[in-house]
Amino acid sequence: MSYEESARIINDDIFDLVNSCFDEERSSRNNEGRVNFFDTYKDYFVLTDDGSYSINSKEINNKIETLHTSTGAISESFEKFINPMKFDYDQDIAILDICAGIGYNSSAAISNFLKNNHDSNLKIDMVEISHATLACGLLVPSPIKAHNITRKAIEDELIAQDYATLSLEECEIPENIDLNVYIEDARQTVQKLDDNTYDAIFLDPFSQNMAPELFSVEFFKEFRRVIKDDGIVATYTSSAPIRAAFIEADFYIGQGPIFGRKQGGTLASPNPVMLDTSLPKNDEIRIALSDVGIPFRDPNLNNSSEYILDKRTEERHNARHNTKISSAVKTPIFLTSEMDDEKLKRRVERNLAKMNIPSTTSHEAFYIVECEENYSTKQDAENNSTNRILNMKERLKKVKLGNWK
Repeated sequence: MSYEESARIINDDIFDLVNSCFDEERSSRNNEGRVNFFDTYKDYFVLTDDGSYSINSKEINNKIETLHTSTGAISESFEKFINPMKFDYDQDIAILDICAGIGYNSSAAISNFLKNNHDSNLKIDMVEISHATLACGLLVPSPIKAHNITRKAIEDELIAQDYATLSLEECEIPENIDLNVYIEDARQTVQKLDDNTYDAIFLDPFSQNMAPELFSVEFFKEFRRVIKDDGIVATYTSSAPIRAAFIEADFYIGQGPIFGRKQGGTLASPNPVMLDTSLPKNDEIRIALSDVGIPFRDPNLNNSSEYILDKRTEERHNARHNTKISSAVKTPIFLTSEMDDEKLKRRVERNLAKMNIPSTTSHEAFYIVECEENYSTKQDAENNSTNRILNMKERLKKVKLGNWK
């Protein structure tokens, strides 16, 4: 099995059908398979609320999900990846689109650029490991006109790599738009990119459990190298290990938009003033103090998903009660709180005692989360989620060592 096959996220049946379609195109040079594919296999695609189509994922833990929110696939691209950006459309813009999929995020960026552009240029580097997933971008109806531009770039690269044969996309890519498509492991792509290049990075893997290698500290350190000082990374996830990894990679973090999910995504930037909204207070506390905030690690940017997941589990086990408070029953969020549930209180305080914290209302507890007294949903260069998280981590360390007074 190739790495692309083992890393694929789209439904097994649609994966095989797409590959068969383009196998036939290469052998027969007949366009009927591609032209008729959507009508023939429409049931494999999922119509979302805004009229755009998504694709079902492969089965994971006996569950199949769509690659995009049912609220609206193309709307999600605008809400989560375009609207949070602070682009100056009078200047040239460069975007790195990780896990480009069927091209919606890049298409949304192109659409906004064409609407707001004067005389500047747009460069987008799209990275997607799966030929079949990219090829789906040629098979679904385009949700916006700009997607036709993306389709042309995808088709050109699929032809260059001998996956497709026929040039069927008629849209011309505007002269001031430079679209590059990389069909490979994003970890290898990012290491070849130049420093200080991108105004934005879109990070859109399907899930951390399927692709922890795309959420590791080391991968984010490459982001830190290639992004501009005022650039912004956007991702849909609110996961504690991902947010912790951004901080360890020298990013500031903030809350992203809420769209189609209960929680907002994550924005990260080298410059704290680019991020307007703090994380929820309890999220900050859990990232700083709990073993759930242990990030994924991939030191050589070449380990398997299974290895990375196993190593994080091992690191969490070793950190628990040593450098981190146990995540059991969300223990850290009860610091400074009076607890009426006696059974839960006993469990929480057993976990705290192992970190030299006598109780939820002890002096130590108040000392650790003291910075949260200044919490504000609106963050600035000094009072922000990242600084509060780092402050709490340092205070927990002092309490554990007994030198906090």
